[in-house]
Amino acid sequence: MLVFALGLTGDDEFYSGGSVYSMDSSLLRSISSHLDMYCPPSKRARISSPFASSGDMFEEERKPFIEVLPDECLYEIFRRLPGGQARSASACVSKHWLALLSSVRNSEICKNVSKVNESSNDVDMLSCEEGLEMECDGYLTRSLEGKKATDIRLAAIAVGLASRGGLGKLSIRGSNPVRGVTNKGLSAIAHSCPSLRVLSLWNVPYVGDEGMYEIAKECHLLEKLDLCRCPSISNKGLIAIAMNSPNLTALTIESCRNIGNESLQAIGSCCPKLQSITIKDCPHIGDQGVARLVSSTSSSLTKVKLQGLSLTDFSLAVIGHYGKALTSLIFSGLQNVTEKGFWVMGNAQGLEKLATLSITSCRGTTDVCLEAIGKGCRNLKQMSLHKCCFVSDSGLIAFAKAAGSLESLQLEECNRITQSGILGALLNCGSKVKSLALVKCMGIKDLDLEKPFLSPCESLRSLSIRSCPGFGSVSLALVGNLCPQLHHLDLSGLCGITDSGLLPLVEGCDSGLVKVNLAGCLNLTDEVVSALARLHGGTLEVLNLDGCVKVTDASLVALADHCLVLSDLNVSKCSITDTGIASLSCGEQLNLQVLSISGCNKVSNKSMPYLRKLGRTLVGLNLQQCNSISTATVDLLVESLWRCDILS
Repeated sequence: MLVFALGLTGDDEFYSGGSVYSMDSSLLRSISSHLDMYCPPSKRARISSPFASSGDMFEEERKPFIEVLPDECLYEIFRRLPGGQARSASACVSKHWLALLSSVRNSEICKNVSKVNESSNDVDMLSCEEGLEMECDGYLTRSLEGKKATDIRLAAIAVGLASRGGLGKLSIRGSNPVRGVTNKGLSAIAHSCPSLRVLSLWNVPYVGDEGMYEIAKECHLLEKLDLCRCPSISNKGLIAIAMNSPNLTALTIESCRNIGNESLQAIGSCCPKLQSITIKDCPHIGDQGVARLVSSTSSSLTKVKLQGLSLTDFSLAVIGHYGKALTSLIFSGLQNVTEKGFWVMGNAQGLEKLATLSITSCRGTTDVCLEAIGKGCRNLKQMSLHKCCFVSDSGLIAFAKAAGSLESLQLEECNRITQSGILGALLNCGSKVKSLALVKCMGIKDLDLEKPFLSPCESLRSLSIRSCPGFGSVSLALVGNLCPQLHHLDLSGLCGITDSGLLPLVEGCDSGLVKVNLAGCLNLTDEVVSALARLHGGTLEVLNLDGCVKVTDASLVALADHCLVLSDLNVSKCSITDTGIASLSCGEQLNLQVLSISGCNKVSNKSMPYLRKLGRTLVGLNLQQCNSISTATVDLLVESLWRCDILS
């Protein structure tokens, strides 16, 4: 080949003077006078005069001889270069060479060319790029976002990593608005990185079926594919992936308007190892595609998420019958599914392994179907209902009775659920329930109900009641009597609760509270905080009192005296002063790591020595909106507490 005939190899440094182009032009003329050879100029001379020095005004320039070669010859040279160092060095010459090098398939590189030893300081196309890391399984990962996502960068990645085992994971999020990622960039990855196992494309409008064809043709090891907002990819591209990716285990399709049922049918027929499927906001995907996919992969499919699709009762009936391996189901925004669909799914008796079920904004979710799901999914452990406006107390209690394996129940914006439903669910849940969460359930009101006998729920470890304005002290006292073994308590945003409602719960917890969030509970005072510190100081690790305006220095004194393992304390916007900070710093057994006093205007520069003392163990300190602490004091703290991250 021409390069080797000239005595050049891919290991030559372009900047070290080894090339004829870097030699003095007068020396070349001197040599050429004694030898019968042609020495063209390597570059146009930069002169200020509009006339050439030779007197010829419009002397035609001649290109360097290596650039005169047709692409076919360069292609043959490039695929014979000895090793990755030579290919990377050649790619640095020009974008044209980089494009040619990236078009060389990994299988077309001549393997019989002797490889040179590559030292640690080899010329590397990726040495100056961020985001490159070696995964624990040995595959390289690359992520491009926004303006950095261009074809040139993808080509550089392809050439630079081809000799290092290739790319294992590639994520492209967004695209350069001027030189965005196109089929050419994805083709370069496909040609050089047949080892690609994970591909994620988000918001890349210029990548279409042609790029998918190349991935399908070259990357037969593909296991995970994530397509989000890719309008140029259609059924043809995804069908090609399906037919050439037998190892595909996870597929996500979101907001891809040109992908329809044909793609899902091909995936179901050609990908027997598929375990997870997520489909969101795809207008052309309906019952035909989902039903075929689920029925064809019934032995392997474990996770299904369907959101914003035009599905009917038929799809849910198929899922209920063929979902024998399913462990996780997520439904969101399925407006055309009626009560019948959910009822049939529950009664089909096919969801024997289902452990997690989440339903959001599905109008077909009613009391009748909820009971059917509880009876049909015997191993269901986690249930989440979001914005299910037709579920009431009777359905919730019936579900709690039927779901004997239930461990976690979350209700959000289910406004027909009342205090009676919550108490009934707790009383009828099996002995395995560990977590109950209520969020923005507006139907809960503070009613003083007569309960002759309340059997405690000994298994419950976590209780979260957030932003339920009607949930007050009476409701809290009733629920608290049922939860003697709580570890985690979250009552954030409950403006109506007072000390009288929370104290019975605090005093009734026998096992010791570990994490407590009382943010936004405006009516709580030092009394309940002192009781919390006194009764649970040996186990309490995290306490959030953000916005509890009636909490004062007395609470900090109690925490300093009784808390042995408290590591995270938030007293932002509380009525604490320098005295409280001083008391906190005197806690001999206290070992705080994170402290937030944001918005505490009564804390001033006088607290600096106490904060410095606390800073011996702190890794995070929030001083934002502390108007009485000067900038100079903050600077001194930053200087002295160099291991602590200080927000101001």
